[in-house]
Amino acid sequence: MTDGAATTPPTAGRRRGGRGTGTPRAAVSTVKYRRLKHRFPPIPVVSEDELEAIHDASLTILEEMGMDFMHPGARDILKKAGADVREGSERVRFDRNLILQAIKSCPSEFTLHARNPERNVQIGGKNLVFAQVASPPNCSDLQGGRRAGNQVDFRNMVRLAQRYDIVHASGGYPVEPVDLHASVRHLDCLSDIAKLTDKPFHAYSLGKERNQDGLEIARIARGISREQMEAEPSLFSIINSSSPLRLDTPMLQGIIEMSSRNQIIMLTPFTLAGAMAPVTIAGALAQQNAEALAGIAFTQMVRPGAPVVYGGFTSNVDMKTGAPAFGTPEYMKAVLAGGQLCRKYGIPYRTSNVCAANTVDAQAAYESVFSLWAVIQAGGNFIMHSAGWMEGGLTASFEKFIVDVDLLQMVAEFLTPLDVSPAGLGLDAVREVGPGGHYFGTAHTLERFENAFYSPIVSDWRNFETWQEAGSPTAIQKANAVWQKELAAYERPPMDAAIEEELDAFVARRKQEGGAPTDF
Repeated sequence: MTDGAATTPPTAGRRRGGRGTGTPRAAVSTVKYRRLKHRFPPIPVVSEDELEAIHDASLTILEEMGMDFMHPGARDILKKAGADVREGSERVRFDRNLILQAIKSCPSEFTLHARNPERNVQIGGKNLVFAQVASPPNCSDLQGGRRAGNQVDFRNMVRLAQRYDIVHASGGYPVEPVDLHASVRHLDCLSDIAKLTDKPFHAYSLGKERNQDGLEIARIARGISREQMEAEPSLFSIINSSSPLRLDTPMLQGIIEMSSRNQIIMLTPFTLAGAMAPVTIAGALAQQNAEALAGIAFTQMVRPGAPVVYGGFTSNVDMKTGAPAFGTPEYMKAVLAGGQLCRKYGIPYRTSNVCAANTVDAQAAYESVFSLWAVIQAGGNFIMHSAGWMEGGLTASFEKFIVDVDLLQMVAEFLTPLDVSPAGLGLDAVREVGPGGHYFGTAHTLERFENAFYSPIVSDWRNFETWQEAGSPTAIQKANAVWQKELAAYERPPMDAAIEEELDAFVARRKQEGGAPTDF
């Protein structure tokens, strides 16, 4: 099958041309968005001296204050590697040279494998990967309003992500299905993602059993041996430090389970300036960098060369309410500085498309545009929450998913090189039209019309009169119609019957065994 909306944006059939009339109707587009690359030099937000000051402050934090590692086995690994681990204490201090030596083995680029090899994604370098929204406890749409996450909405959001080439990976559960018991939720969710999409996916680090079940589901879905999976990273996990300066037991267990098997860790401190980090952006960045470096170094102590990504999530809070703020100038500066730090260390960079808006409105749009612009300027490699994030991460919105897909496709087109070949320069068309004509019917235009970029999906380029005649649809109303249309057109990607049978049998067995503990 093809990705429907990935190659045929839903608005492709409308007339374009603003106030003009008689423009041709759009044909089926064959645009693909599977292999995106940064084309422009990343933008620095601080000088080299200032970057060095942040780096040095981070290492000072790890030397003097240290960081709590709450997993006894992790502390054993750290002590063996040379960290300062004292009897009866969770606090670990690091000589800066130990940190710098450990991160030298981090790979600068690697492949995350999907069950469909055409969906493999390359992480690092100039590669740009977009992952769907992940982990909100609520979801929303125009029909049902805001509600607790459930399995039906979870599955529908997974299906929508499959419909668009611009969404390259699952970032986790697009909404948390709280109607499934926590002990077996991961089994249902991961097997659903493995069957409903053929893209790479994520497993939460919430105890050894969930990691190991996720690893086995990813292996079975790809139909490979454990040895091949160890050679070909096929699963990733986001590891959040509990800022300030703490890595808890489930997160550390996740690193041990994943890194020891050569699977991907994205180490992401959750540093909000003024709440879990110093109120200044430079101070918050120094703490973010200290937490990230300590966690990344630990992955290399578990297994040198294990694939790891540096995650930045520093933003500010509303100091009147304590609520997180996203898509702000402070967030943008932190994203840019995070990119500079990653380039300094030669480690791939994970960041996010986020907003704090409570509905799909102007705030939601401009905060997401600010976030995405920072991501591109910073040279981000793996972008979490790319489509669907609302309310500071508390809600996944079906309409916002569609609006964000619009934005992502616009970013992709912005990154598409200009065609400055003789054909692209179009001198023959200029000769044909001459002064005072138009280009709608020229061979040069019509030859390229099928491959033209027809998004935005929900924007409306008609004049006021024709827009009014159509019922004056707003962006959120159009997005609502689009997601329902695309969900109806969804087709499940094929899976070998024997693989699906093995996957179902594994899930059934693990459920019978009780799944995973809920007291971690």
